[in-house]
Amino acid sequence: MSEWRNFTVIKKYARANKYDYNWITENWMGPNPLYLAEELCGNMDLKPGMKVLDMGCGKGCSSVFLAKEYGVTVFATDLWISATDNLRRFEEAGVAGMVYPVYAEAHALPYAEGFFDAAVSFNSYHYYGTCDVYFPQVYSKLVKKGGQFGVVLDGQIVEDENGGEGHHSSKWWRRHWEKTGLVDITACYYFDDPKSADEGLYITDPAKLGFDPSNFALIVMSAVKK
Repeated sequence: MSEWRNFTVIKKYARANKYDYNWITENWMGPNPLYLAEELCGNMDLKPGMKVLDMGCGKGCSSVFLAKEYGVTVFATDLWISATDNLRRFEEAGVAGMVYPVYAEAHALPYAEGFFDAAVSFNSYHYYGTCDVYFPQVYSKLVKKGGQFGVVLDGQIVEDENGGEGHHSSKWWRRHWEKTGLVDITACYYFDDPKSADEGLYITDPAKLGFDPSNFALIVMSAVKK
């Protein structure tokens, strides 16, 4: 049995808690993706029929959740996981007509400009989005005017240049998007207890992943394209 199976249930995530725990723990690749998705979507306005990019979707748990809970069409995009394997998972979950697996690298996405109503990312954006030009020249162009962006990512409580590649504070990430002049930030905050490793989010203690647990946080940020 996977050591990930025994995680604490966070009661406030009523949508996520409807899903089979074994399915979640067999397919997550970091923080519980359904909890991250439900938290983020509380700051967004997703409506049935919208086209949503789920960038860095991993094994697609978040993509399944978005399709089932919000009725959106999801393009589940990842570089590490085979699109064929994800298609199998989507078929088994009954969402193959709403979730489309795509194998692509973050800097070479096969989508038209303005194609999406929203773009989201759960615990992957800090791997490719820290460069000053990525958001204005790549990511933002995929979403139409008035469209939405949302990310949940590993970060720091206090900005520390030794905190690891891609890991920054919420203030850093807010400035990183705001300085482009392309979006209005609608939310930017830490999870309720950012230092906790035992709140149902993690497979193991952040310290064992190489983080300083006293300065470790999960950041939630959403924005609307001007």
